[in-house]
Amino acid sequence: MSATVASTQQGFSLIEVSLVTAIVLLLAIIGVPAIGSYVVENKVPKVGEELARFILQTKVNAPNGSTQPYDGIDISNFANMVRDSSIFSVSGSGASTKVLHGLGSDGEVEVAANESRNAFSITLHKVSNAACPSIASVMQRVSDSITVTPDDGATAVVKDIKQNIHYSALATESKCAKGDVNTFVFTAG
Repeated sequence: MSATVASTQQGFSLIEVSLVTAIVLLLAIIGVPAIGSYVVENKVPKVGEELARFILQTKVNAPNGSTQPYDGIDISNFANMVRDSSIFSVSGSGASTKVLHGLGSDGEVEVAANESRNAFSITLHKVSNAACPSIASVMQRVSDSITVTPDDGATAVVKDIKQNIHYSALATESKCAKGDVNTFVFTAG
């Protein structure tokens, strides 16, 4: 009886296994970029929340009556706040501090005071178009001005309270380029 059972059992042929593998590979090739964009989109609210918290905390703690309240602000101030964050990746310390934002491959964060030290900016490099205009929409409430610059394009001012330019998500989205190539600058003071 065991001889009869053994002869009726069959495995998959090499062609069948190859065909199934090819189909799975094709689905993975199609699905991975969509999954990457979905992951970036889901990080935007948390990244925006941390950036907004930093802006508000910095404004509240700025010295009153000073003409240069943001003198000396840099990336290390931001890194200290987000060092234990699950969103940002912080490496180094002091002048060699590097913070990655996760909204694009190797996207870095910069923090600097303006020339007169009465305002400061947060710059996000290499932001994916999947995060555009969402990150600007989150940040527009705490920023006095917002600019977006694709690597191959001109800088566009999408909000500036001094120039009376009101934020528009549609205008911002039209200024973003495909890929991890957009630079956002959020200025507060």
